Amino acid sequence: MPRTRARLARPDCEIYYEVDGDGPPLFFAHGLGGNHLSWWQQVPHFRATHTCVTFSHRGFFPSTAPADGPHPKDYAGDLAALADHLGFTRFAFVGQSMGGWTGIEFALAHPGRLTALVLAATSGPIDPTKANAPGFDAWAERGGRIIPEGIAQGIHPAVGPRGGEEQPDFNYLYRAMDELSALDKEMMRKRLFASRTRHPDELAAIPTPTLWLTGAEDLVFPSLVAPLLAAKMPNARHMQIPRAGHSAYFERPAEFNGILETFLAGVGK
Repeated sequence: MPRTRARLARPDCEIYYEVDGDGPPLFFAHGLGGNHLSWWQQVPHFRATHTCVTFSHRGFFPSTAPADGPHPKDYAGDLAALADHLGFTRFAFVGQSMGGWTGIEFALAHPGRLTALVLAATSGPIDPTKANAPGFDAWAERGGRIIPEGIAQGIHPAVGPRGGEEQPDFNYLYRAMDELSALDKEMMRKRLFASRTRHPDELAAIPTPTLWLTGAEDLVFPSLVAPLLAAKMPNARHMQIPRAGHSAYFERPAEFNGILETFLAGVGK
């Protein structure tokens, strides 16, 4: 399928999306610091085997926003509307960070529609503090120290200290893509955290084959809770990418793509 670009009209905004490739549908949902462009290292890899759908959440460049700004409670509905518009009854979904709110809420609201669910550095609306993971407090303390130090040096928290040092060009690109979305990110972050109200036990209601994929050096999402949360689900596993921070898909694309490719191939059998 040739690459197409379009907008989907919603009652209070427009959702920008792109479709590229051929094969089973594979949706990608970006995080707070991204937009549809975040997946520039994934779409070229998967377009030969999948119909790749990338989109910008409401309020994120170049989608438009409701008058009171975007709210994560609307993400799952936007995803359902986009899938219906494109004629995809069932599809695989990859959600990075903020995209986890979209994926988990959709999976709970529409059981059976996802062929695969990938939660990359995210538990979405699931409260990670309720996982009672050993070492959580130490992880939080470390991030509280290191993240402000990195910001002072121009390092985006979603890239992290290793990425900022080893891949300054990627850090520059990530920051530039983040700045394309002219919305109040602090307001958005507060809305995300306020909607993190679901208990880990609710994950048991998602039978979809699920991959929790984390970066070993993530300072934004506590990777140590991922295996505990995966164990709550009937058909889930956890894999971790070493020497990667919060955005392994961006920082370590070869490893990320390889793990995702193997997972999707296994689900398809």
